[in-house]
Amino acid sequence: MKRIILSMSLLASASIGAFAQERKINFTEYDLPNGLHVILHEDHSTPIVNVSVMYHVGSKNEDPKRTGFAHFFEHLMFEGTDNIGRGEYFKMIQANGGVLNANTSQDRTYYFQTMPSNQEELALWMEAERMLHAKIDSTGIETQRKVVKEEKKQSYDNRPYGHLMEVVFQNAYTKHPYNWMPIGSAQYIDEAKYSEFMDFYKTFYVPNNAVLVIAGDIKPEQTKKWVEKYYGSIPKGTKAIPRPTETEPAMAKAKEVFYYDNVPFPAIILAYHIPKIGSDDVYALEMLNKLLSNGASSRFQKELVDKKQMAVGVGAFNFPLEDPGLSMVFGIAAPNVKYEDLQTAMDAEIEKVKTQPIPATEFKKLQNQVESEFVGSNSKIAGIAENLATNYTYFRNTNLVNTELVKYQKVTAADLTRVANKYLNKDNRLVVYYLPKSMEKK
Repeated sequence: MKRIILSMSLLASASIGAFAQERKINFTEYDLPNGLHVILHEDHSTPIVNVSVMYHVGSKNEDPKRTGFAHFFEHLMFEGTDNIGRGEYFKMIQANGGVLNANTSQDRTYYFQTMPSNQEELALWMEAERMLHAKIDSTGIETQRKVVKEEKKQSYDNRPYGHLMEVVFQNAYTKHPYNWMPIGSAQYIDEAKYSEFMDFYKTFYVPNNAVLVIAGDIKPEQTKKWVEKYYGSIPKGTKAIPRPTETEPAMAKAKEVFYYDNVPFPAIILAYHIPKIGSDDVYALEMLNKLLSNGASSRFQKELVDKKQMAVGVGAFNFPLEDPGLSMVFGIAAPNVKYEDLQTAMDAEIEKVKTQPIPATEFKKLQNQVESEFVGSNSKIAGIAENLATNYTYFRNTNLVNTELVKYQKVTAADLTRVANKYLNKDNRLVVYYLPKSMEKK
């Protein structure tokens, strides 16, 4: 039976790999004179089109005394424009059969909408509208101040372990602007003047700081005409675009932080400094994290949750960032389990990866998972559009959408052992003890 299962696994792996190579994503790309980078992907499998814009601005581009601006603008850009009434942006897209959203990271802000393909021109016009003349006024600013404060309460203040990532980044970074999260400070948003919001808009929301992706059921020649019609006349930005130059110094020794919150069980977070996204070692680290915590058969799940019953939740993941980022391992202690004991058990599992060869069958399963997830990320038009935008924004290499899988396939089991020893060491980590308030010493 084991031979049959292994054969099926190998067959699935071969099929996924072949599919990924055959399913080449074709695209064309070009620049408008104003600096806007345009990417077109034609796919007539379904009658939909995705129109998205990625602006190369995130929380790391903010003034330290005005954190939260990038995320605030994600909200503000839905207020309307000179030609779209206040509060009408969502309604217009949804009334024409579309869905839309946006999100902000440390490195970029992404707006996207998926429409019936016969509404492509509408979506293009609406994105151009907010790039050219978004409604930035006192009414919209005050409205979104309230919205962002409420979001912070729901997502951070009133959610168990809601401040976890804030605590990690505040302590893992001392020099680099990754020190704060995109949600930023409500205090700074309250203090900001109208002129500061307008300056941010004119600095970052310009065509030469953006990539426009149109993917799906399109006719490229017609699409190009619409792009020229709605985006060609938008002026190129004239302000210098701030890019952080700070380098986070290497850690000399481990750092420990205790944080007390309204949580039921203690949590342990181990955060290790790693290279920036796209580095060869990052691909190996991503696979290592999947080995530790991806799925019911992962090492952390089997050993710490199922066998020893020391944790109610475990995980390991990279936080992918344009500048050097973090690889994180976490565990939430089970009732009556000391967090110190859980940390010891987590360290023991990490030590096994460093010192014991990874079995061939386990590594093959890991490769299958990686290939399946890569194919899955490009199985929908929305996923393709975001990958195209991301690859251009970060790497100026749009074709990574077709070649990145090879980088994973080149990773060996020995590479996982190597990166575990290189990065997952105690002198290179922050340890956060996220504990119930009842454990705080009075």
